[in-house]
Amino acid sequence: MPVVNRIAGFAEDMTAWRRHLHAHPELGLDCQQTAAFVADKLRGFGVDEVHEGIARSGLVALIRGRGPGPVTGLRADMDALPMDEATGAEWASTVPGRMHACGHDGHTTMLLGAARYLAETRNFSGAVALIFQPAEETIGGGRLMVEEGIMDRFGIDEVYALHTDPFSDLGTFGTRPGPIMAAVDDFEIVLTGRGGHAAYPHDCVDPVPAALSLGLALQTIASRNASPLAQLVVSLTTVQAGSAMNVIPNSARLAGTVRSFDPEVRDMAERRLREIVAGQAASFGVTADVDYQRNYPPTVNHAAQTAFAAGIARDVAGQEAVDAELAPEMGAEDFSYMLNARPGAFLFLGQGKGPSVHHPEFDFNDAAAPIGASFFARLVERRQPVAA
Repeated sequence: MPVVNRIAGFAEDMTAWRRHLHAHPELGLDCQQTAAFVADKLRGFGVDEVHEGIARSGLVALIRGRGPGPVTGLRADMDALPMDEATGAEWASTVPGRMHACGHDGHTTMLLGAARYLAETRNFSGAVALIFQPAEETIGGGRLMVEEGIMDRFGIDEVYALHTDPFSDLGTFGTRPGPIMAAVDDFEIVLTGRGGHAAYPHDCVDPVPAALSLGLALQTIASRNASPLAQLVVSLTTVQAGSAMNVIPNSARLAGTVRSFDPEVRDMAERRLREIVAGQAASFGVTADVDYQRNYPPTVNHAAQTAFAAGIARDVAGQEAVDAELAPEMGAEDFSYMLNARPGAFLFLGQGKGPSVHHPEFDFNDAAAPIGASFFARLVERRQPVAA
């Protein structure tokens, strides 16, 4: 596996960076300490510019190469998840209720490793824009950075990102042209009736039977309203009602998520959800309030850029270690906003099989960091060769 020798030479430093970040997780847009750590490292590497405070705690750093040329954007996310850690590692989270359970500490480290190498060698033309974003797990820091104009401000032509994959062997890559991750929508439904004593249900308007019936009816959106060949998930994840065995509650709350790829299927799912809620509420005599939030769009890779990135991955990992026709998955990514703004590609990097992301025992495999950093470095050098 031809990891760049210079990057392999500071692999221990990368491990130290990653474990520091892992031990000090931050959430959402409030990644100030993480951003300060990143900015300090970047300045120490000798990058040309560091622009902080984008999307509150995001930053973009520029490294200029030798002579004129395009600008490649490389993105890493920095935020953690609001959950307790159960890894038992020496570098486990020091903050209760916060944990790097999705590998963003590793993503940040891989981009820092590439930055160190590129700032030292500058064996490329044009420039590279290093994008460190907050809030991938929450409100979409990628969207905010795009809305704040980073693509035009820094002249970014194309943009690329990696995400660790704990379901694949160490050092393997997976990607595909077109949709690779789904759009995500979230919904919350509150059914309101009239509560009272459970011994006298005829004097009440019980929202519990309405909630139970509605939960089943929502499953027909995917099974009876979408083509069997369409990719659609409607998951009811929360049902809350009542507090005592002898009390009929006044209201019931249901919530969940919708995942899709096709815009027409996405529109249909929202329309049918609202229609089903209205019909079920009417049939049970309760009122219904629906809060339906459209969140990240599908992550859609551009064909030419995906083929190019897959070629770089093969150079780093070997021909057999790259799957360039990976099946799309129903998870979501706010890198989608960057791919909507500029051509580029999103790839998965295998870190060895283990606990899933978003699991309390998940931990990024430090052996993957030099591989990801080498991928980023080679991508820039191949895309922007120095003129002879």
